[in-house]
Amino acid sequence: MTTPVLTKQTDAGNAYYTVRWSPLEKVDKYTIIKRVPAMAGIYELYFEDNYKKLVRFYVSKVWLGGLRSELRKVTDTELIEDERWKDLLENRTCYFRYVLSESFTDMSDILFYFSEKYFPGQH
Repeated sequence: MTTPVLTKQTDAGNAYYTVRWSPLEKVDKYTIIKRVPAMAGIYELYFEDNYKKLVRFYVSKVWLGGLRSELRKVTDTELIEDERWKDLLENRTCYFRYVLSESFTDMSDILFYFSEKYFPGQH
């Protein structure tokens, strides 16, 4: 398996990123504890709609604390106060994927791009 990592190349002041995501995995606290590293990175959350299509509903970056603890926190229905978010996690099949990064600046650039692409006008 290829390491899920964010890489960057620069040319004439322009940055070009390659995002090698982890495979999509079902949200499960034991899977997260076992397979997700406690390192900085970006993650995405999806739910499966009524037509078995995956719908991205969240993307975020993590610096301090790492991906493992953040994914556990945002997918634990006992800790979530937002009823819509809790309903998704309890009543839909949800998935996650992540990519590792050692650069806060690069993660911020990529997250800005993803936010504009996936959720235009909402940041």
